[in-house]
Amino acid sequence: MLARDARLRALLSALHLASPALPVGGFAYSQGLERAIEEGLVAEEAGALRWIGDLLLLSLARFEAPLWLRAFDACAVGDASTFARWNDELLAARETAELRAESRQMGASLVRLLPALGVEPPALEPIAYPAAFAAACAALAIDREAGLAAYLWAWAENQVLVAVKSVPLGQQAGQRLLIALHAQLVQAIAVASELEDDELGSAAVAFALASARHETQYSRLYRS
Repeated sequence: MLARDARLRALLSALHLASPALPVGGFAYSQGLERAIEEGLVAEEAGALRWIGDLLLLSLARFEAPLWLRAFDACAVGDASTFARWNDELLAARETAELRAESRQMGASLVRLLPALGVEPPALEPIAYPAAFAAACAALAIDREAGLAAYLWAWAENQVLVAVKSVPLGQQAGQRLLIALHAQLVQAIAVASELEDDELGSAAVAFALASARHETQYSRLYRS
């Protein structure tokens, strides 16, 4: 009974952290997708799936997600210096000013919420959003792969919502996109779990350019 209750509490905590209702400001950001739509790189459902899936597997799975796992592991054993190192890597690797500001703002917002979730906030500032999310998962005894799945799901869901609103796509198309991304999310977690430190890195050039060009886009709905 106690073990079952602990598993359910961890599951509920993961769902809570991944919820779009969590007030961390994710809805305000598109991570360059708004610019890709503006330039016609994403113009329909298939294009949205290709853009989001490529970014997931070629960028997040090969750098951000592995660093998420390393930040989680450092928190799980109370290694503050190693956690700070991976947090610095996450911030330094952001491709543009917009993306760095996004990660810092969302990280700070999540840290402010942690006491309400019964979690002692990391004594680190600035903190990247992936690192803050990993720290919360470790403190709430969420399984590391389940925690990473929650983090990546929240990211994918936000990207799909941007496409639904801005391409625009219908709600049914949005659900088809999320279903199609299930297998790619599983693959991304598997890749992230296997990479060694010297294998980390990505070169999502179109993503970086879209984000940089978004900074001077005349009309926009999103902050990145």
